[in-house]
Formats: sequence, structure tokens, C-alpha cells
Amino acid sequence: MNWLQSLFSTHSATGSVIIISLIIAVGMGLGKMKVRGVSLGVAFVFFIGILAGHIGLSVDPTVLDYAETFGLSMFVYCLGLHVGPNIFGSLRHEGMALNLWSLCIVVVGTVFALALVPFTGISLPDMVGLLCGATTNTPALGAATQALDILGKPSDSVALATAVTYPLGVVGVILAMMFIRKCFVKPCDLESKPLTDDDHTYIAQFIAMNPAIADKSIVQIAEMTHLKFIISRIWRNGQVIVPVANTVIKMGDSLLVVTSKEDEDTMVVLFGKQVEKDWNGEQIDWNAIDSNVESRVCVVTRRALNGRHLGQLQLRHTYGVNVSRVLRGDIKLLASDDLRLQYGDRVTVVGRHDAVDNAEHFFGNSVKTLEKPNIGSIFLGIVLGLLLGAIPVNLPGMESPIRLGIAGGPIIMGIIVGALGPRMHFISYTTRSASLMLRSLGLALYLACLGLVAGKDFFATVVRPEGLLWVGIGLLITVVPTIVVGVIALHKHKYDFGTVCGIMCGSMANPMALGYANDTLKGDTASISYASVYPMGMFVRVVIAQLLIMFWAN
Repeated sequence: MNWLQSLFSTHSATGSVIIISLIIAVGMGLGKMKVRGVSLGVAFVFFIGILAGHIGLSVDPTVLDYAETFGLSMFVYCLGLHVGPNIFGSLRHEGMALNLWSLCIVVVGTVFALALVPFTGISLPDMVGLLCGATTNTPALGAATQALDILGKPSDSVALATAVTYPLGVVGVILAMMFIRKCFVKPCDLESKPLTDDDHTYIAQFIAMNPAIADKSIVQIAEMTHLKFIISRIWRNGQVIVPVANTVIKMGDSLLVVTSKEDEDTMVVLFGKQVEKDWNGEQIDWNAIDSNVESRVCVVTRRALNGRHLGQLQLRHTYGVNVSRVLRGDIKLLASDDLRLQYGDRVTVVGRHDAVDNAEHFFGNSVKTLEKPNIGSIFLGIVLGLLLGAIPVNLPGMESPIRLGIAGGPIIMGIIVGALGPRMHFISYTTRSASLMLRSLGLALYLACLGLVAGKDFFATVVRPEGLLWVGIGLLITVVPTIVVGVIALHKHKYDFGTVCGIMCGSMANPMALGYANDTLKGDTASISYASVYPMGMFVRVVIAQLLIMFWAN
């Protein structure tokens, strides 16, 4: 059995893979267990990692650092890629409010930590270390230690304070979410409330009774108003017409119009009279309405169409079809001429059967093509994200530059690629299953390695005289601000619980807590709010750490 023992006792590539994989396998398995209806999910990997580190299992430091960096980078990049298409819409609506709530957690936590200094006798640099560990912000620790090195002050105790409080800093956010959910969350708070409306379309039927539009073509009518709309069908004398731009509207025509909900009243003024019929139900069989007209959903799988404006394709003139709506992920978009198509979009095409067949061929509609994840583009995005995170930013008054780091750079790059990739004809489409797999794999790798590092000296440090005090204070710094601000945000601003969890996790730079939130809550609101507040929260904490050290030195 010496061969088996050697795999765990000596550092080797095989042994490293076995140890990390074993930690993930056991952690993921135990994470599915529920105690009083509560399970930790992927977060349990972290605890198994601590236990493994404590009993003496180890991995070569270089390999461990590589696996941890790679896992975290892959997780945050894929997360940014996932929320990117939705995030700018949410930022326009709620972005400022989300970041203000995140900054409230940062400020309350910092003030609370400073208030504890005179009562505990802990020096300000050590308290900064506790604050960095309690908020799981290693870039802030790096900034603080660099500032101390420049001042010629020792930084060992600061790093030790961070190491002691880091594990419970990770867990503390989860405990805060559990406490809020148990004591303050109502059933309605668990219902996902998207920061933006997922359905940007509204279908209504109108009778042309406005003399101003009589005997005018659709393009002429469109020029009469700034509103965007699409006429997908016209019923005239019992016959159905698939309109094109130069189709002339006659008085008494019945028009099926795709527009936005907020423009409904204006459309009544424009066309004349609205038919009282609900055309927005999911149960409508569009192909049963007219035998001569077909409505078909086609998938954009032609790479040449990625980033092209819908109006540039001239579908009405070339194929005699209308594109009424575009489904992008879970978002329904109005198929206006200025809409940029993205690889993987699902477009609703309306027209004659043969015309729809031709349009389907034009779009590609190869579902099999979509099943292949764009691995190359994902790794290229990670490279760009890490390069972005390594760029030094010099701020006035700061002795050392600030960097976004291995977490900040990739998540911002993921957001940029996910949101703006098609404009640069960059194919960023990834299937939901592939995206979830990569995020789960990356997070599990990161937590396993993080646990191994923390477990090595965690218990030995805790039993030191100052160890338990540091752990307790660190836990308070983690839990108190998140609970106070989280409860206020939940009821004051009427956010759903998922959004509040994302704010808490993002402000504390805690991907493990986000993983727990995603495991226990429905919808993507936690991920979207996390990605919205994470960059600003991390940046502010780095600045605060340096400012506190500089203030202490003076």
C-alpha cells in the first residue's frame, strides 16, 4: 500500500489532482444533505478543504495557486458572460441604487471595525487585516501590506489576522442570509422580481380608422411617429396579408401589431381602435390562426449574422417575411430595424410557408451547432480579463497602484463580452448547461484550494490567545453590516431576496456565498446584482485599506 500512501504524502501532479478532486467530490456530495431544510451546496467544498488541510493533506504551492487562480478566474468570467446581456439594462434602471446599498455595507462594516479598535485594544493595522479577512477581500490585504512595506512597518500580523478571519468571513455571509431568510423574509420576497422587464414586447390588434394613415404605406406611417412597431399581419376582407414596407393600409384593415406595453395607448391614437383580445398569452397557437401564414421560431446560427442590424438584412423585400420578436435568453425583444442580432438569438418569423422555409435557411437554424460550446472564445476572454486585472492604476495620494486582480478583471471582461461582443462580431454564445458547468467547476476548484490553504494553520492559530478574539470580531464585522443593511434594503426598497443576497455577496466579494444563494433561490437576480456591485465594492475596499494605513502612519 506504499504506492497509495505516496500519492497523498508526496507532491506530484497525479496526487494534486486526486486530492483536489476528492475534496470537491466529498464536498459536493455532503453539500446536498439538508439539516432542517438547509443545505450548503457547493459551499461545503470549502469546509472539506479546511478539514483536509488540517489533517495534513497538501498540494504543491505552485499547483495550488494555479488551480485556485484558474478556478476563480473561470467562475467570475463565465458569471460575467452569463449576466452581461442583461446587466446594462439593469444598471440603467437600478444600477445606482444597487451600488449605493453595496457601499452602505462597505461603510457600515468599516465604521463598525474602527469603532471596535478602542474597546478591543487591537491595533489599527491588525484591525485592517481583520476587516480584509472578514470581507474576504485579498486585493485589499495586498494594498494594506504594500502600504505597510512602503512605510517600513511589519505586515506579518496583518496577514495573519486576515488568514484567521477569512474562513468565517466566507461563512458569515451565508449565516447572515440564513438569518434574514428565517426571520425577515416573507414568501413574496422569494419571488424573483427582475430589475428589468424580461418582456419588451406587447402584441395588440387594431382596426385602421384614423384617416391620417389611410392609403399610406407602412414606411410612411412609421415616419409619422418616433415610436417603434411591427405590423406582422393584416386582415382585409377575410384574407390575410403578410405586409412589407410598401404595403398600403386601407381603412377598416385589421392589424396585428407588435410594440411595447407603454406605447399601447399611443398606438390606439395612431391606428384608430383597439380590438379587445389578449394576444400575449403563452397558449396561443399562432399557426392555427391563418392556414396560409406560418409563424416559426428560427435560431440564428450563421456566424456572419452576429452583430448585424436586423434592418440591414432586408428580410421583408428579400423573403417576404416579418420578424416580429427576438428571444435572447429569457428576454423578449422588439424586432426593430436597429436591433443587433446575436449568435443564438431565437427570431419569430411570420410569412408564407415557402418564404419562412427560405428565411429559416438564411438564419441557419442549426440547433446542433449551438450545442458546441465556444471554448476558444471563453479562454480568450479569461486571458483578456486577467490582463485587465493586472493593469496598475495609480491614484493621487496612493503610494502603490491599485489593480482589479484575478477576480475583478475577468468579471468585468465577461460583462463586456457578454453585452457588447456582437457589436465587435465576437461570438460569445454559450449554452446554459455549458455555462452552468463551467461556473460550478471554477467555483468548486477555487473553494477546494482556498480551504486547503486556510485549513493548514487555521486551528493552530485559533487556539492562540488572540486567535478566538480575532475570529469572533471578524465574524461580527462580516455578519452585522450585512444583516443590518440587508434587512433595510429588503423592506425599504422592496427588492426580492435574491437581489439582496447578490448585493450582500458582491459587496463582500464572496463567490461562495453567491454559489449558496444560487443553489437555494430561483432566478438570476442574485447573480445580476452581484455582478453589478462587485467591481465598485472591491475597488472601494482596496482604497479604504490603503487610506486607513496611511492615516494610522500619520
